Amino acid sequence: MTALNATHDPKLRSWVESAHVAGTDFPIQNLPFGRFRPAGTDEAFRIGVAIGDQVLDLKAAKVIDHADMNRLMAATPAERVALRTALSEGLQQGSPKQGEWELALYAQSAVEMALPCHIGDYTDFYTGIHHATTVGKLFRPDQPLMPNYKWVPIGYHGRASSIAVSGQQFKRPQGQTKAPDAAEPSFGPSKRLDYELELGFLIGQGNALGEPIAIGEAEQHLFGVTLLNDWSARDLQAWEYQPLGPFLAKNFASTLSPWIVTMEALAPFRAKFERPAGDPQPMAYLDSQANREGGALDVTLEVWLHTAKMRAAGEPATRLTRGNTTQAAYWTAAQLVTHHTVNGCNLQPGDLLGSGTLSGPTLEEAGSLLELTFGGKQPLTLPNGERRTFLEDGDTLTLRGYCERAGAVRIGLGEVSGTVLPSAAAR
Repeated sequence: MTALNATHDPKLRSWVESAHVAGTDFPIQNLPFGRFRPAGTDEAFRIGVAIGDQVLDLKAAKVIDHADMNRLMAATPAERVALRTALSEGLQQGSPKQGEWELALYAQSAVEMALPCHIGDYTDFYTGIHHATTVGKLFRPDQPLMPNYKWVPIGYHGRASSIAVSGQQFKRPQGQTKAPDAAEPSFGPSKRLDYELELGFLIGQGNALGEPIAIGEAEQHLFGVTLLNDWSARDLQAWEYQPLGPFLAKNFASTLSPWIVTMEALAPFRAKFERPAGDPQPMAYLDSQANREGGALDVTLEVWLHTAKMRAAGEPATRLTRGNTTQAAYWTAAQLVTHHTVNGCNLQPGDLLGSGTLSGPTLEEAGSLLELTFGGKQPLTLPNGERRTFLEDGDTLTLRGYCERAGAVRIGLGEVSGTVLPSAAAR
């Protein structure tokens, strides 16, 4: 795991003044990567690093000589640390690079962001034990968790082609559903559209086909973390998921943050990975002393809803929930990498591993409307009087994430937003 070094020093200051604004997601201790171009142009996207409310064009700053994020992600851990060190030193107050690098800065408000990398493959896991338990109770009151849950990281192969960057607008999905008292299914727009609060783990260096990644090496293959909303049509899912799992209920849209917060930046915010008393310990191939001591991440996650009616009235979004990953995830990112490859599966730079819905132990920490409304049986009343069981057309859902800890500078994951449009059938 990445050790603390000079780039994490809380005393570091940048010559980019907005990097010191209270509550900023992007102080000099963060330095997340993304792909951008000037808004309103058809220029090629280039690699940038967020600093305050600015983004530094790495090629224009002569830090790299290409615009291929996947190539950058494939660098060795040592090369990644060296790049982070060079960026930190160049952006520090008093750096001789200031004059040159100022010319390579763009205001984030004046750029268009793309997906941070090319995502070749996407696997969505199910690491949120509180989410799994609560949802299980809705469908299987006598056995909320399946027997394998505490032994094996559960996952399924998702759809990479429908993943889009924050700001995504998508049509309400259509498909088959079946009411409990109906003799046969019906076809139409989903009536139980939901969000899923997740983290996305992006692979750096890959592995050769047939060569598993051991748990002690898994962290070296993780490039960074981003926010992920894996939208879900719960009524389509209930009808189709047996026996093979999610299909149309999940593949219509997934929304990703434009910024990748690197594993190096997250070094001050690692946490112990501990199983509850009485639970089985991970099998040997999923266990290591380092993973137990610091395999978990300490990230605060929030969900915000902005309805069409709120926007029309000039009202702000309302926060639905706030929770923390240390209370939510039953498996670490390293364990997901190791399990994914234990059969010889080859991962590649840019592959995305979704954490699954990260709900905490209380209702205020729920990561989906399915949980917040008890399967739609108890609608939420919003501050403006509107009610929600599931998402309605015009709703914008935003996820936010940040890390805070004594002795470290707060860093953020930015945010990821998406808006529901009417289904194709409604047009």
